[in-house]
Amino acid sequence: QVQLVESGGGLVQTGGSLRLSCAASGNIFTINVMGWYRQAPGKQRELVAAITSGGSTNYADSVKGRFTISRDNAKNTVYLQMNNLKPEDTAVYYCNADLIYVDYGSHYALDYWGKGTLVTVSL
Repeated sequence: QVQLVESGGGLVQTGGSLRLSCAASGNIFTINVMGWYRQAPGKQRELVAAITSGGSTNYADSVKGRFTISRDNAKNTVYLQMNNLKPEDTAVYYCNADLIYVDYGSHYALDYWGKGTLVTVSL
């Protein structure tokens, strides 16, 4: 099976920085796109940033210029560097991986989610 484990969330003041990490493990054949989503209380889950295996990135307008997504393909790990954090960035951040894994010699494509890590930005 496959697991996505996030780390790096926490409490930070407005203007501060945090770095989230998400490591994928298991019988992974390849990971196409890795991304970060977030869900604030009472709101729908939204895309924050995504990155392909080739390094192409996509950001939500609200985080452009403040957040940077990167990945280490050898470690199946994706990072989200968050700078100049604002109270409206407060949310549970979820890692997502569009991947192919191997089970008993067969390949399966799936969209995996981590359990989430809470980011709280105080005034």
